[in-house]
Amino acid sequence: MIPFNSNIFPKTKGAYIIGGSIRDILLERTPSDYDIAVKGNPEEFAQEMALKRAGRVVEMGKAGQKIFRVILGQHIFDIAAINGVNIENDLKQRDFTINAMAYDLSSGEIIDCVGGLQDLDDRKIRMVSPAVFKKDPIRLIRAYRMSSCLEFDIDQHTVTAIKNEAERIKDSAGERVRVELFKILGTKKSYDYLSQMAESRLLTAMLPDLSRLQGCIQNGHHIHDVFEHTMKAYQHLETIINDIGSFMPNIAIQLQQSMDDTIAVLLKCAILLHDIGKPWVKAIDHNGHTHFYGHAKKSADMAQKISHRLSFATREIRFIDFIIRNHLRPLFLFTAHQKKTLKRTGVTRFFIKCGENTPYLLLHAMADIEAKQTGETKTDSALISFIKEIMNDFFHHFKPKSEKPRLVTGYDLIHVFALTPSPLFKTILNRIEEARLANRIHNREEALNLVKKFLNNL
Repeated sequence: MIPFNSNIFPKTKGAYIIGGSIRDILLERTPSDYDIAVKGNPEEFAQEMALKRAGRVVEMGKAGQKIFRVILGQHIFDIAAINGVNIENDLKQRDFTINAMAYDLSSGEIIDCVGGLQDLDDRKIRMVSPAVFKKDPIRLIRAYRMSSCLEFDIDQHTVTAIKNEAERIKDSAGERVRVELFKILGTKKSYDYLSQMAESRLLTAMLPDLSRLQGCIQNGHHIHDVFEHTMKAYQHLETIINDIGSFMPNIAIQLQQSMDDTIAVLLKCAILLHDIGKPWVKAIDHNGHTHFYGHAKKSADMAQKISHRLSFATREIRFIDFIIRNHLRPLFLFTAHQKKTLKRTGVTRFFIKCGENTPYLLLHAMADIEAKQTGETKTDSALISFIKEIMNDFFHHFKPKSEKPRLVTGYDLIHVFALTPSPLFKTILNRIEEARLANRIHNREEALNLVKKFLNNL
């Protein structure tokens, strides 16, 4: 029996708590919401429940599919009519067995007609019937979301059914796919589950552009095709994120403070899509060398379309676009460093251009490099060391300095130099700020002299 608070739940005959909340309680997890199926009138049950705790009732859904939501503090209770002639019939129409159990509010007994309790004990995700994916294709990805969040294995018959029905995921609304995908990416072992999704063909059905990466052979800097490289890069990124302290102990605290769970998910999403444009721009020159000129821009453009299709938020789209569109910049910086042409101004411009996204772009670059595995360890090791130096520079020097007040403002341009506000203000102020951050000027007098010099050269 489950000890539900009788002061909240009326002991009504024919009323049942169903679904994920039963599963969570049996797993000793605290549900934030509950689904209740009622054989009688769900609205009357909702009103009675709300009255006991001074809650409120919100009516949702269409006629014939009404749901009555009761809100009590931080908890939500969705109350609807039983789907079918009885509770057993309702449970047999649900997705997975561990979600298809009910708690009888009248008798206090658990109803389990599909073997959910055994599967819970075996830590297994198993479909209630082969028809579940036809009824609602979002259940295809939900199987992996539940598997990743609960760390359960998916039953082999269920995996086979997913493989057979994978293409149906294209019929699911983009926003629903996004919710399930982001929950998978938010787990610490998401690479394992994305790999399983790739094996069942669900990953490429959900993101068709990834399928073109399979078999797309790269140049001598890579030993994997583009798809395998992408998955390896994803794995390396997740490893770094999970244990930043081991990779960059000098700035682990700063990185951990700047990167929340949302950023981690978006960074993973970006690396999953960072090379999707490569097959479209692939070219082989007269010497037989393979090139992917312009692939960062092409990949970013394609990722934008995917992000819109999956209803990503605007800030999510912008972040992913920035990482993909600029993911080669750290390599360009390193190339200049190797040629001994990299100056302090170049590093400062990189920091200014990338802003708060600097550490995320550098983390992406580290994972991208690690995934090459060509045996050219000397160059790759030097590049990794360079990225760590740049990261240290950003947190220990650039960022603290950038947070200090500017030496010159628009007020100075008006009152010291008698300038009229115009687009030129931005150019001047940016030049002065760049000089300050690059340590070319150190005080207000030097800043004003630089403004004077700039104006004299116009």
